Amino acid sequence: MYTTLIDSNTLLEQLNNPDWRIFDTRYDLMDKTKGKQDYQRSHIPGAIYLDLHDDLSGPPVTNKGRHPLPTATAMQSLFSKYGIQADTQVVVYDSSCGAFAARLWWMLQHMQHPAVAVLDGGWQDWLLHDGPQTTEIVDTAVKPFSGEEKMDDVIDIDQVGHYQKVFDSREPPRYRGEYEPIDKAAGHIPGARNRFWKENLAESGQFKDRQVLREEFEVLFEATPAAEVVFYCGSGVTACHNLLAVRHAGLSTPKLYAGSWSEWSRSPGRPVATGSE
Repeated sequence: MYTTLIDSNTLLEQLNNPDWRIFDTRYDLMDKTKGKQDYQRSHIPGAIYLDLHDDLSGPPVTNKGRHPLPTATAMQSLFSKYGIQADTQVVVYDSSCGAFAARLWWMLQHMQHPAVAVLDGGWQDWLLHDGPQTTEIVDTAVKPFSGEEKMDDVIDIDQVGHYQKVFDSREPPRYRGEYEPIDKAAGHIPGARNRFWKENLAESGQFKDRQVLREEFEVLFEATPAAEVVFYCGSGVTACHNLLAVRHAGLSTPKLYAGSWSEWSRSPGRPVATGSE
């Protein structure tokens, strides 16, 4: 079972395994149709396309950020649609070093399906390994998904202040409030520290060695158990990259503030901090 990352060679060996499901989650925040167009031009054989906006987000029921989490019922319906069973190994990839793939990884973990891994290095690494490509779109049989949601791995806006270790996953200039291209205000949640999600990556675009990641996170968390740490980002997407990295480092999964800065910055009365903390 692969529960955090998987390499291209291993996926190549299992490409025709009927018990595996591959999902393509390529996406571009500035051009919301580009990911699906790229998929239609070429993708890993057997891969199914899931769109960040249409499939991996839902109406603002769980939170009011830009990409609200789907409800547990919606997740069960989505995973049933593609026949994910208890023994199904899921592999997810994108072309953004796991930034979007990690969202689906987290959703399946949240629904207590541990056998899900992100392709390390993504689409680019697959091409470097001369992995096969296709334009064929496969059909999958609907089968009931049996996973139930965890109740303690995601927090809402009113719970953020209950945690001492809160980390913002956005790039440092956005964290510091030097500019804000998307949301209502520039800055960050007071008291939050910055852990840019790309700090999880080596120059190759793959994740750093797990021992390196472990040492980095242990320094960040100090004496706080990983399960009592909170991560957020702009809309609850790239924060999942940090959660994946923490798990890959062998630590417990921190909590996700899914509404993230997009919810916090548009909520009246919520304080905003700027600069470095």
